[in-house]
Amino acid sequence: MTGESLALRQSTDPVAEPAQEWRLGRLLADHGPAYLFLSPWLVGFFGLTLGPALASLYLSFTDFDLLDPPRWVGLHNYLRMLTSDARFWHSVSVTLTYVVLAVPIKLCFALAVAVAMDKGIRVLSFYRALFYLPSLLGASVTVAVLWRRLFVNDGVVNHVLAWLGVPAISWISDPHTSLYVLVTLSVWQFGSPMIIFLAGLRQIPREIYDAADVDGAGKVQQFARITLPLLGPVIFFNLVLQMIDAFKAFTQAFIISDGTGRPVDSLLFYTLYMYEQAFTTYHMGYASALAWVLVIAISAATALAFWSSRYWVYYDDDAR
Repeated sequence: MTGESLALRQSTDPVAEPAQEWRLGRLLADHGPAYLFLSPWLVGFFGLTLGPALASLYLSFTDFDLLDPPRWVGLHNYLRMLTSDARFWHSVSVTLTYVVLAVPIKLCFALAVAVAMDKGIRVLSFYRALFYLPSLLGASVTVAVLWRRLFVNDGVVNHVLAWLGVPAISWISDPHTSLYVLVTLSVWQFGSPMIIFLAGLRQIPREIYDAADVDGAGKVQQFARITLPLLGPVIFFNLVLQMIDAFKAFTQAFIISDGTGRPVDSLLFYTLYMYEQAFTTYHMGYASALAWVLVIAISAATALAFWSSRYWVYYDDDAR
């Protein structure tokens, strides 16, 4: 019997169909409940994440104003932002300045508070919850409105400065200081990285510090030679998370600048400019291109962080 006739006979063999049905039934019995419980996430991922992402990728190559059908323009949107859009480059500059200022200051402040709390203060759980609360509320519209009221000309901050004999400062209306208001708000939300730092500090064996005390190492030396190297993976984790969040910052800038990026576009964050293009001027195709450039920028920054981590992050496996 030839190979072709044997394959044909097997394909028409009635015994093969029950075997296939048995395998399918066994597969459903083994994995069906798992996929059933995963179905809400799968529907959300494909319907609310992957689907819109692919749609925006297509729209980024079109001219689309939400009213007329998309018109294919190729790379025109990307060439426009790179060659003839000055506000695009200004929004990139504002966002990078914010990231470079807010992320390191926030992490340093969170680490300092975590080290202080690791000394065994009383009612630690209360302070931990109290410091974590701003991280839960910091991105809300209410807190952004409150923060704006604190820094207006007749706000609480200027009243406190007046008691100290310092003249009032136009924190929000002055383009030289408005960005620092948002940096301060970001640093105020130090609770989330602080909790992670505190958990990392608790994992460092106390015997290492005792041995350093015997060798005569001071507190500064112990922090620089023991705490920071062993806390490297936690620092790296917090760095990546906070950097991504800083690139995506939107609510605070939108509320404090009334959605315009003023004064003089000093608060024109990249996400705010993308929102303006999409829902103010209705350049949805151009806004989609801006969104994908942001995805590429965040991916590149994250990849750079992972590449650099080999030079300053210490893992237990490195010692083996």
